[in-house]
Amino acid sequence: MSILFLAHTEPDGTLAKSALESLAATVQLAQSLGTPFTVGLIGETPGPAADAIATCGAQKFLTVSGPEFSQARYATDAAAAEALCRAAAATLVTAPATSRWNRVLPGLAHRLGGRADTHVTGVGVSNGQPCVSRWFYRQRMEAVFTRSTRPWILALEGGIAAPWQGAAGTAHPDAVAVTLAAPRTQVTGFEAPAADQQTIRPDAELLFVTGAGWTKKQADGEVKVAEAETLIREFLRLSRSSLGSTKSLVDLGGEGQSVLPFLSHLNQIGQTGSTPRHAKGLSTCCHGEEPHTVGWRFIGERRAISLDANCGWARGKADILYVADAFAVMAKVNALLAP
Repeated sequence: MSILFLAHTEPDGTLAKSALESLAATVQLAQSLGTPFTVGLIGETPGPAADAIATCGAQKFLTVSGPEFSQARYATDAAAAEALCRAAAATLVTAPATSRWNRVLPGLAHRLGGRADTHVTGVGVSNGQPCVSRWFYRQRMEAVFTRSTRPWILALEGGIAAPWQGAAGTAHPDAVAVTLAAPRTQVTGFEAPAADQQTIRPDAELLFVTGAGWTKKQADGEVKVAEAETLIREFLRLSRSSLGSTKSLVDLGGEGQSVLPFLSHLNQIGQTGSTPRHAKGLSTCCHGEEPHTVGWRFIGERRAISLDANCGWARGKADILYVADAFAVMAKVNALLAP
């Protein structure tokens, strides 16, 4: 068996945290199988990244370099990954489950005649063969399985292992040539919201989740969406936390009800949304919706604010439940956080 770890380098030539986590998982898998592994890096200048992980235990380093590989583009990423897989004669391929790799790996499996599995949350060995863990049915069931088809390509979720840490060295990577057809697309630049408008922060310490209660009638019988928006935006600005929401809140607009205008399906967690992995989570104005709580499965410490002491959160789904008015609590928290 031949294992290949794939990663893209960052614009500054380093590896992202997700790549280092996947590298650590790959090192553990290779050690459990007693099989050497190869590192394949793609980027404009991947040499410094290879040197940074030179002591990870890889038997070989392969690189595909050039300015055309610095930006995410399916045609160039797929061609580079295919060339690395063929050069390494890989039967098992691992890569971090970033948006860039998730877009490419299924097509890579088709080119190589293999199989790809995304959203892998664990890797191990059973009866001398690699096996993986993955959640199914909206993260309600976990399966552990293996495949006989090779190459088997795995997209490893963030948090699967602690980021690899080791001394830098000199990797002496082998360059792999890739012949590209004339690209039909060109990256001309990036457009991103201002830092204070960005609400999705995967690296944030805290995940702040808004429930549908923010847009419902409050104790005085009034709907206070504007006040809710002000409180939530101010807390995000002061805490630099990441914003999530329940499916019910995201879909209220389709039902003709009041909505928080800064939320989209990208903020949704649970059910058809994401399963974030922040160290801490705070849910506010929740109603104990099951899709919501399922999405919190991988949060380290879970707290919630709800006026309903009998909601689902009060029955063991949160580590700490505050029975209080989220409007009043968050106003006080913002006052304490303000400089």
